[in-house]
Formats: sequence, structure tokens, C-alpha cells
Amino acid sequence: MTIERTVRSADGLALFVRDYPALAAAQGPLDLGAPVLCLHGLTRNSNDFELVAPRIAALGRRVIAMDVRGRGRSDWDPTPARYQPPVYMQDALRVLDQLEIERAVFLGTSMGGIITMLAAQAAPERVVAAVLNDIGPVLDPRGLTRIMGYVGKQETRGSWEDAAAAVSQTQGVAHPGADAAFWRTFARRTYRQRADGRIEPDYDPAIAAAMAGAVPLDLPAAFRALAPIPTLVLRGALSDLLSRDGVRAMEALKPDVEALEVPNVGHAPTLEEPSAWLPIVDFLARAA
Repeated sequence: MTIERTVRSADGLALFVRDYPALAAAQGPLDLGAPVLCLHGLTRNSNDFELVAPRIAALGRRVIAMDVRGRGRSDWDPTPARYQPPVYMQDALRVLDQLEIERAVFLGTSMGGIITMLAAQAAPERVVAAVLNDIGPVLDPRGLTRIMGYVGKQETRGSWEDAAAAVSQTQGVAHPGADAAFWRTFARRTYRQRADGRIEPDYDPAIAAAMAGAVPLDLPAAFRALAPIPTLVLRGALSDLLSRDGVRAMEALKPDVEALEVPNVGHAPTLEEPSAWLPIVDFLARAA
């Protein structure tokens, strides 16, 4: 069962939230630990967790998956300059406040991981543990260049098959060998159908200009805020955004970080891969 909610941001935007109640684990009671807050990447939305979130709920934890402002079913910001990770972080904490969740495990993919690091810096008492999916304090410029090459280009498509072909062109480097069914699912998660029948990416294209004009973040300082917080890092073995050197930098800043590679995938793992999912299960079993 999924409960759909709307939470108002501090500046009045409607933020869409999917709330997955904890289910009874096979050998245990409900509520086996702090809820898990799932945070998606730059051009994505809570659909990315449509399989992962129920699986986590089945482990006995409540799961919250939100659409960051300007994505999915959340409002677009009339002031695009506010499309910045510090604002998203405040929105995430606002969602927790409104749902009366004091502390959560933060699970963030790419931009969602940046939000997680900023939350640890601003409100460390709210972050029980962190899962960073293919993101860290040192970003590979190759990946940034590739991402900026497609963000904000809102070309519409005439069919879902066309949309699947389009995402396979921009994301194929991250998922070599993926079949047609994979790309159809990918398109359904990241595109929406307009009233006129055309299909377009499910986010505000203005996030591209906001990203290009953003004030640089001190990500190493934000990552250092995770020092006392249990942290799992998953890196796609083919990632062009989080390199192996980037992981080594994380290990230097936080020697107890748990870092694993997901084979044959780039930026970013879906977390449905067994080599990503099973470490998450193990990590959550040890988290408070």
C-alpha cells in the first residue's frame, strides 16, 4: 500500500510524497528502525524507487519517497534560481517535519546524495545513516559535462517507444546491454504524457540554467559532516561521475565508509541490481 501526500514547502510549493508504511517482516515486528527517505537524481523523480521502496518497507521500515521541486508531481518553482541543493535539503527536512519524522536513514542517488550530505551538515541529528548512490564530494568533470549535455533539452516524443529510444541514447552509456523492456520502464519513470498526447521529460527545463549558474558547494565539507554517521557508498563500476579516485577521497575523509562497486553499470545504479540491493539490505539491518 502506498499513501500519496502533498507537503507544502516553506515558500508554498506543493511537494509530492509517496509514503510506504512499514510491513511486517517475515521473522519480525513492524517498525524495525528509522524510516528511510529516498531522494532521486537531478532530472528524476520518486518513480525511481517504485520497486526499491516497497522492498525496503517489506523489511519493516517506513519509506518516504519525494519528488523534489520542479520534478514529477511536485510544483515547478516560479523562481528558477531556487533550484539549488540547499533549497532541496530544506524541502526534505520540511517533509520529515510535516510527517512527524524526527530521524531518518537518507538514501540519495546522485543529486539526492548531495542533499543527504547537506542535511548531515545542517541537521546531523536528523540523519541516522546514509546511502550515497554514485555520488561523493569529488565529482568527475566527464560526467558533469555529459549530464549538462542533455539536461533541459525538452524535446517531445510522439510515442512511448520514441521516448524509450531517446533515453537509451542519453543513458545507454550507463546501462550497456540493457534490453527494450528496461528502456520502456526507464521512459515511463522519467517522462510524462501531456494533454495533447505528446510525451516530454518529467521536470522543469529551467533546472539546467539554475545548475549552470549555481554557487559552487563545498562538498568535501558536507561529506565530512557524515563522519559520525554510518555511510554506505555504491559506485557504478562504469560511472563517469564518481571515479575510483573519488571513492578513495571519500575513504581518506571517512575511513569507516563502506564502499562497494556495482558491476557493468555507470551513473547511476537503479538499486534494483542484486549487487546494489543486497548491500543495502545488510546495511539497513545494522542501522538504527
